[in-house]
Amino acid sequence: MHYNPDWREAVHAGSPSLPGNRKRAFLNSFLEAEAFQSPWFSSRFTVSLWVERGPASVFYAGKVTCCTMLSCNICGETVTSEPDMKTHLLIVHMENEVTCPFCKLSGVNYDEMCFHIETAHFEQNELEKNFERINTVQCGTSNSRKDSTLQCRMEVNSSIHSACASNHPKISAQGPPNNGILKHKGFHSENLTESRKFLKSKEKQSDRTKIKGSIYEAMYSPPECPFCGKIEGCSQDMETHVKTEHADLLDTPLEDCNQPLYDCPMCGLICTNYHILQEHVDLHLEESNFGQGMDRVQCSRDLELAQQLQQEEDRKRRSEESRQEMEEFQNLQRQYGLNNSGGYKQQQLRNMEIEVNRGRMHPSEFHRRKADMMESLAIGIDDGKTKTSGIMEALYRYYQNAATDVRRVWLSTVVDHFQSSFGDKGWGCGYRNFQMLLSSLLQNDAYDDCLKGMSVPCIPKIQSMIEDAWKEGFDPQGASQLNNRLQGTKAWIGACEVYTLLTSLRIKCRIIDFHKSTGPLGTHPRLFEWILSYYSSEREGSPKVLFTSKPPIYLQHQGHSQTVVGIEERKNRTLCLLVFDPGCPSREMQKLLKQDMEASSVKQLRKFVGNLKHKQYQIVAVEGVLSSEEKIARRQASQVFTAEKIP
Repeated sequence: MHYNPDWREAVHAGSPSLPGNRKRAFLNSFLEAEAFQSPWFSSRFTVSLWVERGPASVFYAGKVTCCTMLSCNICGETVTSEPDMKTHLLIVHMENEVTCPFCKLSGVNYDEMCFHIETAHFEQNELEKNFERINTVQCGTSNSRKDSTLQCRMEVNSSIHSACASNHPKISAQGPPNNGILKHKGFHSENLTESRKFLKSKEKQSDRTKIKGSIYEAMYSPPECPFCGKIEGCSQDMETHVKTEHADLLDTPLEDCNQPLYDCPMCGLICTNYHILQEHVDLHLEESNFGQGMDRVQCSRDLELAQQLQQEEDRKRRSEESRQEMEEFQNLQRQYGLNNSGGYKQQQLRNMEIEVNRGRMHPSEFHRRKADMMESLAIGIDDGKTKTSGIMEALYRYYQNAATDVRRVWLSTVVDHFQSSFGDKGWGCGYRNFQMLLSSLLQNDAYDDCLKGMSVPCIPKIQSMIEDAWKEGFDPQGASQLNNRLQGTKAWIGACEVYTLLTSLRIKCRIIDFHKSTGPLGTHPRLFEWILSYYSSEREGSPKVLFTSKPPIYLQHQGHSQTVVGIEERKNRTLCLLVFDPGCPSREMQKLLKQDMEASSVKQLRKFVGNLKHKQYQIVAVEGVLSSEEKIARRQASQVFTAEKIP
């Protein structure tokens, strides 16, 4: 089929005509058909679509001649009826050509494209807004006349085509044909969607609104106005409300109007009304205040959580500290014999049983020693099994005949050595040193009055004597620390308990506390000097070896105690203490009793300045006998126990 504009008059002259009203109604129904709501029927230009039925049957300038056979002027397809032609044009030449004018989306049908533009390009779709405004102005009062409606539609379509052509330079560059007829070749796929969309009639508009309303109702139910918060029953009512009540917010201000614009200082939104801007800013402030309130609530919750965590951590820390403190206290109790694990007697029997089980002691020896122990405990006197006597005399002979590197030496009076036994091993050094000190005092006539008829007591007896001194009122603080009980325990004793016991026996003594180092590398040279001054009462030129009348000195440091029985002054003017250690076995001490004593045997007694590096040392030095009045005075002074400190 061919289209020739020059045939119009000739064909029109020979074509059958219809009555005016019938022709107009037929043309209107033809133009309003859905298949022809497309750019193929343009505005302002005469549209002539030639559909052949023989040599002279045409549609011409709004006049229609019905034909029995219809042929498509695009592809030549022949159909038998107008509905088939409409379907052909819609399916073959229209559905596949719909393209989004904004994002070039294609391959969808008309309704899907309309929904795409409504949702994806709501702000850009200003052509629809212009259509609604122009349609309201021009077509609002002319619904009764079909010709006016058709003319209105043509004018609108022309404006839409112009808008589409302005968006697509390819189309605008073509321009209309000189004869006022727009050929189908001049249309491009970019304009199909826009032209078809805006050629929708007023009658079809309500159907499309219903479709959109159903979609929005499925997505948002119930709808709420985004400007004033009003809630409507359906989306159609909400759309009507927004368009009527908030039309000034929807329409973009025209450039040619002098309407003032107001910018939001917080988000940059442009408003045409000052009151709307004020409401908009108030919404910002409310959101800000709400956010600050939420921040305060969150901070309060965080603070409460932090406090709970801190309290839980403090509780765990206190619990752990209490547990460690209890463990340390129990260790101290066990270390100092206050854990109710038995005393001297129980430990003696238990250790002898162990020796029997290991085959180191015969059962008969076990029973013999047990009997001797029970007898000693009954009379309260040490059985002498661990005592070594005569050592002081042997030392006197050794220094007389040997020790060429020694310039002078001072020795205490006779002192017996007492070794720790099975019953007090690990905790009885203080008791054994008291036995050594008492053994010297018992052999010194100056103390016969206060020690008359006394023998060296056994350890349980010494514990009983200290408890008696506490009962008299000596050292109440020390008594409370040991729960006023020593018998039946393995409690340690130190310088204070020895002082208390000696004072209760009317023996004059003093405690000197060397509480810190007085020499390099943590040494205590002042301690050595004090002991030298204690022993040296003779003038220069006295004999090399001097037996003095001085009792031995009780020497205490952390965890152990010893007995000082003399002091050496060597030729290089250095000092060396001679010390009895209760931890030294009796067999080693007995080597000193040999006639040909070796220097190596004396070595175990020597303590040079560099050998005493404990942080603190205390000594108990005996100085004579107390009168009864002095004893009472010292008992009163022991209520707050103090020691003489050097330095």
